[in-house]
Amino acid sequence: MSAFAPSASTGLGLAFRFAWRELRGGLRGFYIFLACIALGVAAITGVTSLSRALTEGISAEGQTILGGDMSFSLMHRQADDAERAYLAGLGTVSESATMRAMARLTDGSDQMLVELKAVDDLYPLYGAMELSDGQTLQDALAPDTDGTFGAVADATLLGRLGLSPGDRLSLGKTQVIIRAAIAHEPDKLEGGFELGPRLMISREALPATGLIQPGSLAQWHYKLRLATPVSETGLKTLIEQAREDQPDAGWRIRSRANAAPGLQRSIDRFAQFLSLVGLTALVVGGVGVANAIRAFLDTKREVIASLKCLGASGDFAFKVYLIQILALAAIGIGIGLAVGASLPFIVDAALQGLLPIRLVAAVYPSELALGVLFGLLTALAFALWPLGRAHDIPPTALFRDAGYGPARMPRARYRIATLLTVALLTAIAIALSYDTRMAVIYVVAAAAALLLLTLISRAIMRLARAVPPVSRAWLRLAIGNIHRPGALTPSVVLSLGLGLTLLAALALIDGNLRRELTSTIADQAPSFFFIDIQSHERDAFEALLRQQAPTATVESVPMLRGRITSLKGIPAREFDTSGGSGWVLRGDRGITYAQTLPENSRLIQGEWWPQDYSGPPQVSFVEEAMQDLGLKIGDELTVNVLGREITATITSSREVEWRSLAINFIMVFSPNTFAGAPHAHLMTLGWDDPVDDATELALLREVASAFPTVTTVRVKDAIGQVNDLVGQLALAIRGASAITLIASVLVLAGALAAGHRNRIHDAVVLKTLGATRGWLILAYAAEYALIGLATAIFALLAGSVAAWFVLTQVMGGTFTLLPATAATAIGLALVFTVGFGLIGTWRILGEKPVKVLRDL
Repeated sequence: MSAFAPSASTGLGLAFRFAWRELRGGLRGFYIFLACIALGVAAITGVTSLSRALTEGISAEGQTILGGDMSFSLMHRQADDAERAYLAGLGTVSESATMRAMARLTDGSDQMLVELKAVDDLYPLYGAMELSDGQTLQDALAPDTDGTFGAVADATLLGRLGLSPGDRLSLGKTQVIIRAAIAHEPDKLEGGFELGPRLMISREALPATGLIQPGSLAQWHYKLRLATPVSETGLKTLIEQAREDQPDAGWRIRSRANAAPGLQRSIDRFAQFLSLVGLTALVVGGVGVANAIRAFLDTKREVIASLKCLGASGDFAFKVYLIQILALAAIGIGIGLAVGASLPFIVDAALQGLLPIRLVAAVYPSELALGVLFGLLTALAFALWPLGRAHDIPPTALFRDAGYGPARMPRARYRIATLLTVALLTAIAIALSYDTRMAVIYVVAAAAALLLLTLISRAIMRLARAVPPVSRAWLRLAIGNIHRPGALTPSVVLSLGLGLTLLAALALIDGNLRRELTSTIADQAPSFFFIDIQSHERDAFEALLRQQAPTATVESVPMLRGRITSLKGIPAREFDTSGGSGWVLRGDRGITYAQTLPENSRLIQGEWWPQDYSGPPQVSFVEEAMQDLGLKIGDELTVNVLGREITATITSSREVEWRSLAINFIMVFSPNTFAGAPHAHLMTLGWDDPVDDATELALLREVASAFPTVTTVRVKDAIGQVNDLVGQLALAIRGASAITLIASVLVLAGALAAGHRNRIHDAVVLKTLGATRGWLILAYAAEYALIGLATAIFALLAGSVAAWFVLTQVMGGTFTLLPATAATAIGLALVFTVGFGLIGTWRILGEKPVKVLRDL
């Protein structure tokens, strides 16, 4: 009877005992395996845990971030008496106003765009307003003995204009005294993206500035501290009740449960991206897992052969080594969990005081469970195939020096199990993603990249095999090593291909965005935007611009702010935005009216209204947003402007060139829609020929002096600020994406280690036949350089396609291949492949030939 004929009940136990006995020999040969699994799991658990910590921080500080339990916001106008009374019935109400304005030195020599905030004595309802000198906000904003009100400002504003506490600053038609710098503004996150530093004054000081005029782009906020504590469910009920009780108010209502929706969306999107990066690291690491398992099984040929000679079945051998692989995977997963779980604590300690919110650092079991699941499925997905191939290897083949051939396919059950594991891994990645569409695109792209890399590695080997013999022996050896059995080519191409593709795509996206901002957009965009020009001063303002800049192009349009409240009769908050362009329905949008089609637009569908049209309101919508939102010609939309609900029919769609930064609007209405409605005008100025900064600043001073209530946005400054933001974001993304490159390097090191045995044999034989160490180094360097160059070319092509898709199809921009980025990608591939290859080769060349020759 065979020594390996256990019953079904004891077979698994015997396999466990054999697996444990072999594992007692240590983890030698599996360090790359452990590192690959640990790195991917750490990336996924760390990112998801950090995202959860940020989300919990927003939730925990919701009242402080929002500035109240609830917030009611209105554009253009203050709440009327009835609305104030309604809000007062809910609890304590604090009123504030925000807008953009120009702050000027009293001598007119310099000015700066600021984010103005006027607050009442109750501000803030939650949290603490901290000033640099420790005084209270109410004291700092109080008027001086001569009636001049105080103000507090960000340190950026004080530094930029050279101001100190006690200095005066012109704001609109009045002056304010700078009393202190702002050390901490509790509800700063609630405001979203800012173009300038904060300047804060009292509500009583606001009328004296003259900035509040009919149609001014001011937003009024009413923050509530509820009279009695209310749960999140109760808050939702109060919001719905307020919409029913005040249907015509047109206010935007938020609660502490949704204090910073823009920030939360950014966190979710960034977390998804980083999670996909972590998953990419796991996939790349999976190649290392497969390499390690193949190398491990190669060292166990004699053991497997002995087991089979003693009657062990292929199933038994499979179980033994699957148990070992899962045990090792568990160690790697444990290391990754420890690192990932500690990331929120590390970030909280390292960046305390620098982050806008306080992290709720904790161990989150669900996020750790997700890391365990991804790590386990990745290990199985890449382990089942090589383990399945070992199932049917006969003892005679295992005892041969050549080992078992790489072309042998595993049994159908192992192939099916591998496919099911991959499918489950894919389904979980898509199901748990923030943006399903992007997750599907990523999965398809990753699968296509892996398939292409596999095909490319085979094509490289076939091409090397077809190369006619060359005269130089070292080059002939290098080409032969590329296509020989057990060559490093597939491992190197797979390991570096995905990592370099991701980095090339990110570098190209970053480079193209910067090029758009600093060259294309900067060249096409106007030099200035002038906001809040009142109707009675529009002609005089335009005359001043034409006098000061006679060669410049001046454009002017009426401008209002409105919020879409319903589409096709469906409330905007309930409308399906899965097709994209959901941002159109969030918050207030700039709107205008026009008699004729704007010059920078092209009609796509429908017809423009005729001259002197006087029928029911009509609106022209941007074509891309119409497609995303599922709208068509003839649909109706309702906007709330100045508290008035206006319903218009979509009669046309337009294509707009947004990159020019010219005057563009999502919605253009027929002129009769807003007859009699108070509104301001928006004006742009762009020089036909480039001018220097001194000319632009001189114009800015003239405008500020003659029209102090007009807000000026200098496009060059805005582009610079956005460019800095893009640079910071790109640096963070590239830093995070380096995880994938680290995984690639680990896999590359593992692939080289796996081929160490064969390389020693080759090196010893060649040295015995007269090859010198320098000759061998040259041959191996040429081999690694050729493989690295081929991988870099693929990474550049694939990364370019990915960057093109993101820039043109997702962001609506343009794409240009950047030579410097291409050279960097190729250089990285060559450095890694040649560098790591030669490090391993140097060790090989130092091996003593006696032991190898003795075994021949």
